[in-house]
Amino acid sequence: MSAVVGLQVIGTGFGRTGTLSLKRALEDLGLGPSYHMEEVLKRPSHIRAWRDFGRTGRADWDALFARFASGVDFPIACAWRELTDHFPEAKVVHTIRDPERWWRSTAATIYQGPDLFPGWLPPLVPPAAGYLELIDTLLWSGIFGGRFLERGHAIEVFERHTAEVVATIPPDRLLVFDVAEGWDPLCAFLERPVPAHPFPHLNDAASIRRRMTAVRLTTRALPVVALAATAALVRGARGR
Repeated sequence: MSAVVGLQVIGTGFGRTGTLSLKRALEDLGLGPSYHMEEVLKRPSHIRAWRDFGRTGRADWDALFARFASGVDFPIACAWRELTDHFPEAKVVHTIRDPERWWRSTAATIYQGPDLFPGWLPPLVPPAAGYLELIDTLLWSGIFGGRFLERGHAIEVFERHTAEVVATIPPDRLLVFDVAEGWDPLCAFLERPVPAHPFPHLNDAASIRRRMTAVRLTTRALPVVALAATAALVRGARGR
């Protein structure tokens, strides 16, 4: 596959507005690979780049997205102004959702993400520390001002974000999109044929919670595994 250069589609909607479904849909339409927080977590260099953006407000967007044709979700939504300015030809898809349902879903899932890491892990694993810093700097302490759990405040931020995107992006460049609408509005906006298969609906809250439970159990088990391995080595050494 030949490398792509620069984003052709920018998703400005917050996480938990169907962004993983949109990622898959864009890839199905030939606008992939599509960037998402999942892609950040796979790449320590990207974790560092977003952490540094949180610290300085600067990033090498061309390098970061050199092999991605589209991008959605956090942390994309945290830098939507910079990205829509830097890639002026990119179309913008802004995913929306009922605000109350969005807040409840976010509070029950991705807001719990930092709790997956026991306190001893980030100092020993720099990517984990960088990830925790970037999501706090850009998201929880950044966009939400440390007040995400204040439901009214978080919903006000969510609604203001949509209003600012709509007021900033020219109408012919912007699609405000609910993934429940399916292929038709997205394909019409992107001028792509409608696929024969159903629109993807991924990453429901229950599946996220299952994955989070698995990660939490794994990280909590690591010290036990390490101690057991050390004890086995000591016993083996004494038996020689």
